[in-house]
Amino acid sequence: MISKIGISTGGGDCPGLNAVIRAVVRAAQLNYRWDVIGIEDGFDGLIYARNLKPLTVADIRGILHRGGTILGTTNRGNPFEVVTYENGKKVVKDLTPLILDNIDVLGLDAIVCIGGDGTLSIARDLFRLGVPVVGVPKTIDNDLSATDLTFGFSTAVNTATEALDRLHSTAESHHRAMVVEVMGRDAGWIALESGIAGGADGILIPEIPFDIGKICHMVKRRQITGSRFSIIVVAEGAVPLGGKQVIQAEATGGYNHIRLGGMGHYVGRLIQEKTGIETRVTVLGHLQRGGSPNAFDRILATQFGASAVELVAQEKFGHMVCLKGRQIESVEIEKAVGKLKLVDPDGQKVHIAEQVGIELGRPDNAEEEKVAEKGPARRARGKAEKPEEE
Repeated sequence: MISKIGISTGGGDCPGLNAVIRAVVRAAQLNYRWDVIGIEDGFDGLIYARNLKPLTVADIRGILHRGGTILGTTNRGNPFEVVTYENGKKVVKDLTPLILDNIDVLGLDAIVCIGGDGTLSIARDLFRLGVPVVGVPKTIDNDLSATDLTFGFSTAVNTATEALDRLHSTAESHHRAMVVEVMGRDAGWIALESGIAGGADGILIPEIPFDIGKICHMVKRRQITGSRFSIIVVAEGAVPLGGKQVIQAEATGGYNHIRLGGMGHYVGRLIQEKTGIETRVTVLGHLQRGGSPNAFDRILATQFGASAVELVAQEKFGHMVCLKGRQIESVEIEKAVGKLKLVDPDGQKVHIAEQVGIELGRPDNAEEEKVAEKGPARRARGKAEKPEEE
């Protein structure tokens, strides 16, 4: 019989996390009178049994509109591979036995785990060990294959679109090319949708290796025809034709082994060198993660949180809530992770972008064949699902 549940947030933060926490607490206590324990800093809170706090309806008042997460988060908390140092040597340990013990000590009957592919992959593995877990999908990249949308994505697109609106005026005033780098490691959803909404002239996404010559030709053509400025949106994971992603740094641990960043500057430098047009680069970075969630994300996050409580009540552990069309459903976490939902290079949204004159740097067929002979241009990361047409 369920009487006490835990809730944790893992991976990168995004708008709407607090809305999920609020919905879980309210649904659990108002409908079932369960106790709710907030587990801080992702799985670290369960490993070390620290920073655990009871959450009541009174405790979560006023957090619906707040960005971030009141529970804190980390993308370096993998309990199966905890890096420690003994006698000056690096040692990797599996600390999941501590999690199992602490769950028993705390008397938790279930855990609601909010996270992206990395966090939910760990949740799946904990479920295999007998931990009663329910998942809630979260990523601003919108690249989880089992749900049509993830909360935080809509707000991130709004943030990027607002930035493009602001950059239009300064780009036009100074007759410059403006390159805007947005998040998107493997999936270009933010770049594609904000670029369309913000009236970008070029959009570069990971799914379409780009020919820089076509971008430069577009910039020069616009100048010649009277449009003396250009806006190009670049996903951080974009790949030049026959090249590689730009790696900012090797990660020290966690779910992702590298940290991307710098493709915007790479593109901006080439545009200025090849066209002679003054080019400036803006990297939005974590601005896309911060701030209040918009109305859509608040509603979706609330639906996810309340539905996660229902999964616990039904003891459908090992499942994740998801959005299918306009309905909230559930899917096994096993089937939700390890596959990415990518932009279809030949899908409807890409086609519409090209129809209205947006340059995606798509190479000619002959050039594509040459790259294919050399193997994939971008790094391998998990198993990518067949791109979906949206």
